[in-house]
Amino acid sequence: MPLVTTTQMLRDAQSGHYAVGAFNVENLEMVMAVIRAAEEAHAPVIMQTTPSTIKYAGLDYYLAMVATAAARACVPVAMHLDHGDSLAVAMQALRTGYTSIMIDGSHGSFEDNIALTRRVVDACAPSGISVEAELGKVGGKEDNLDGGSGNPFTDPQEAAEFVARTDVNSLAVAIGTAHGVYSGTPKLDFERLSAIRALVSIPLVLHGASGVPDEAVRESITRGICKVNFATELRIAYSDGIKAYLAKDPAVFDPKKYGKPAMDNVVAVVKDKMAVCGCAGKA
Repeated sequence: MPLVTTTQMLRDAQSGHYAVGAFNVENLEMVMAVIRAAEEAHAPVIMQTTPSTIKYAGLDYYLAMVATAAARACVPVAMHLDHGDSLAVAMQALRTGYTSIMIDGSHGSFEDNIALTRRVVDACAPSGISVEAELGKVGGKEDNLDGGSGNPFTDPQEAAEFVARTDVNSLAVAIGTAHGVYSGTPKLDFERLSAIRALVSIPLVLHGASGVPDEAVRESITRGICKVNFATELRIAYSDGIKAYLAKDPAVFDPKKYGKPAMDNVVAVVKDKMAVCGCAGKA
């Protein structure tokens, strides 16, 4: 089926009290693995790329791969720009054909974030393309995403004002997660999340979920999270598959041979995360 937007996906997740898994893809093999996992789990799926991934190959390359996978798939697939860091990148993704756009103005002031998000929402609305924004700052460092240290969590009252003034479709909130690899077990501020949910009616998004305990992800979903982002664990699984194959057969030179176990690893991780999110069987 053709690519879909995230609007209905997340509305269904919100009403059904589950979350849709959103997975960062880096190459053809990861796209194929995520689609295979979604079909085996019979789950809707969001594939996404960050600005650094886009610089590696280009929006059109990744869109073409995911659109082809979606056309062959029997489950709904959306193509999402993760952490669009400027109006220019967001508009380029929109023109290229991405069906969901994140504009991340969280590193600017509250007013600047509102102004930037509003511009993207106004540009995407005529095409029916969903827009995600971020308020507060998700910590950690991965790719070009650097939350630094001591970043503020999302303020519930500001979240309500932000959503009212931007008309954004979904909101990524900062409640204690971080991008990249955790040095310890993250502690999420569930009471803050519940307070945000009480004031904000649109779907909420959890970033930096790789390495977050399953029970914490489930609790976040219970308290209003409708989309959960995973990136680092997929990268590790894929790389570990290649390393293990080459360790056994260092003379191999056919990338298809070591690509298969790498994909198998990614399929296993994605299916596990879909089960945790509760979206398995929801396609």
